[in-house]
Amino acid sequence: MKVTETKLKGVYLIEPKVFGDERGWFMESWSKQKFESAGLNVEFVQDNHSFSADKGTLRGLHYQIEPMAQAKLIRCTKGAIFDVAVDIRKGSPNYTKWVGVELNAENKKQLFIPHGFAHGFLTLTDDVEVQYKADNFYAPHYDGNIRWDDPDIDIDWPFDPTVLSDKDREAPLLKERVNRNELNFMFDEDIRLWNM
Repeated sequence: MKVTETKLKGVYLIEPKVFGDERGWFMESWSKQKFESAGLNVEFVQDNHSFSADKGTLRGLHYQIEPMAQAKLIRCTKGAIFDVAVDIRKGSPNYTKWVGVELNAENKKQLFIPHGFAHGFLTLTDDVEVQYKADNFYAPHYDGNIRWDDPDIDIDWPFDPTVLSDKDREAPLLKERVNRNELNFMFDEDIRLWNM
């Protein structure tokens, strides 16, 4: 398993070793031991699985505030997505910066996103399945979202989405969340130890 930090400290690209033969293939999709050896100490408590029927479906940008913030390990097990993490920690030198990675069933790459980041993805094909682990339970009262096309974040999506939920279509801008004091993430120099 190859663990590589992206341009945003604390966000990691995970590339499992895939062993194949005439029968098919095998891989470890998660290893507590290998994560810990990379300095990622996280206890996952919930697995989630989503299906999106149409290419152009956007889910995000979502987050949960403290004390229910979630670190996530995302993978696409059918089809393909453009997966995005956005730093929304006050005081971070990377505040509003984002990283995007294509995750698909063929490349088997995964993205680890720590606390203090918003997450979203755009489906690049029809019939997409995404599975992810979270280190905290879903808590609707701590749930928040930000506009996918927020100009202060300026994500370079591969194309504009065609399918969004009402919640995501009507999401506020990040600065509106900040002005209403709805975000409680604070920057810590060592993101790996930050609120995990």
